[in-house]
Amino acid sequence: MENRSARYVNIHNERIFYSKWDGDPCDGHPPLVLVHGAGGTHLHWPPQLRRLRDANVYALDLPGHGHSLGQGRDSIAAYGAVILAWAEALALPPFVLAGHSMGGAIALDFALNHAERLAGLVLVASGARLRVHPDILQGVQDDFPATAKLLCDWAHGERASEHSRRQYLRRLLEVNPGVLRGDFLACDAFDVRPRLGEIAVPTLVIGGSEDRLTPPRFSEYLREHIPNAQLLLVEGAGHMVMLERPQAVTEAIADFLQQAGSGSQVSKFQVEDLKPGTLRAEPFTASSFLRAWFRAGPQGEA
Repeated sequence: MENRSARYVNIHNERIFYSKWDGDPCDGHPPLVLVHGAGGTHLHWPPQLRRLRDANVYALDLPGHGHSLGQGRDSIAAYGAVILAWAEALALPPFVLAGHSMGGAIALDFALNHAERLAGLVLVASGARLRVHPDILQGVQDDFPATAKLLCDWAHGERASEHSRRQYLRRLLEVNPGVLRGDFLACDAFDVRPRLGEIAVPTLVIGGSEDRLTPPRFSEYLREHIPNAQLLLVEGAGHMVMLERPQAVTEAIADFLQQAGSGSQVSKFQVEDLKPGTLRAEPFTASSFLRAWFRAGPQGEA
């Protein structure tokens, strides 16, 4: 019997697409909700995660993305309102909310404003602040294909397959440039660093050691400032860590779901120590300046 289904729900007169996998969750295991990043779709999450055997898994396309109709948003809070209305329309019990990049920002905002709806939080390749360089915003308007190619280059670690890169670029070029620019504007205005201590749900942070868009220090910052957060740093993975290392990410989230459902303490993950000079540097050029998607804050703040 096929456990997977594609569905739509009307939210604020917009037709929102989501996939649902009916797993066989153990008693008390919460549903898993997956939220993609800027310019993404539900397909940015690997199939093995979207089809976890022991969980009910929902993966949606935000408005204006993928199969969802409607307008994209230009604020993280506005996207969070969509997630809230969607969850209410489906009458979901408390769930684990997993977000990648911009989706992680949406998840953080949701946890700060609707903690009662959550059983846990998973932040993948994200940060507490996501600044976007003005040249990226301008490049999306002036030369979208070239900017998309640069983003594709920087979104993957050196070990990412050519197939994965091609798939990412093809899907990114299908996005309306205005929607992608709105996503980047939402990221650029996002900053919840002063409020991280307020997060009161179990939290797992996942990052890639070769991520050049949200570098490992972003994940470290989240782990250090969110109470009792745990961090998994996946060696050799870039910003698309969940597609580059699907098994490692899927196993970590599956374990987190089990711990969240049982109410026990989330197990600690092994994290490689980050030492000064371990991140690859690149000479300053016009191209590298354009490709600096997210601008890090002082003292390694995200």
